[in-house]
Amino acid sequence: MARLRSDFWVSAYLRRCGVEGVDAALRKRGSAEAGAIFVKVDHLDGTASLYGPAPQLFVEDTSERLFAPILQDVMPLDVEERMAKELRFDSDLWLVEVDDREGRHFLDLAPDA
Repeated sequence: MARLRSDFWVSAYLRRCGVEGVDAALRKRGSAEAGAIFVKVDHLDGTASLYGPAPQLFVEDTSERLFAPILQDVMPLDVEERMAKELRFDSDLWLVEVDDREGRHFLDLAPDA
């Protein structure tokens, strides 16, 4: 089974956040078909976390989109610096920002990630 296109996945993810009552916004639009998706979670307490695509060794089913934590409970500037590096490497990536005091992200995390 083919993986869901990035643009459809992001659209559904933004809707899911809205249904859960969590503010989320698209910060960077990437490649519609297969752009890597990153999610920044601002905890609204001066800290943030960053999630990105799980390494392929954690993904058994290629149709499933799994994530792994990249940075946890760091200063928001640290997340911005990391994303600047990612953008230099891959200009087709997507960046979604979620604002939630509880740190909810609604992502499927890879086991052992």
